Amino acid sequence: MASNQTEAIESRDKQVKQYIVVQIGSEKYGIDISYVDNIVRMQKITRVPKAQPYFKGIINLRGEIVPVMSIRKKMGLEDDVITGASRIIILKIEDKGSLGVMVDAVNEVVNLTEDQIETNNISSSHAKDTFINGIGKNGDQLISLFEINAIIDEKDNV
Repeated sequence: MASNQTEAIESRDKQVKQYIVVQIGSEKYGIDISYVDNIVRMQKITRVPKAQPYFKGIINLRGEIVPVMSIRKKMGLEDDVITGASRIIILKIEDKGSLGVMVDAVNEVVNLTEDQIETNNISSSHAKDTFINGIGKNGDQLISLFEINAIIDEKDNV
């Protein structure tokens, strides 16, 4: 019993972060839950002329106009395939307001401690890798953790 209490105290000292695990293609990605404002079902997206190719358009979310972006397109992957499991995750960014990102599915919420996260120190020219700031290990499952600020950055990475 004493060892369980010790483990509980040790794990309390470690920084625990929550991530929403989403599916994009066959890969699993984690989005820091502190950025997530809402998860909504796919809805009609109004196109915006002359927007970057990865911006799908805008949606009206309870009276608020929210731009929607395709993470797939931003990472240089094939175009989105909308299914019944597709979702738009509404991110709240301090100085930029709200932004919707399209994902193929939302799987679960996981808690990861610092020692379950390996930071990404690989310098890669591949656009996809600049959006990942680490790999989370949840049991035998590996989750690529998104660097939200790199994803929402306006410059074109493709």
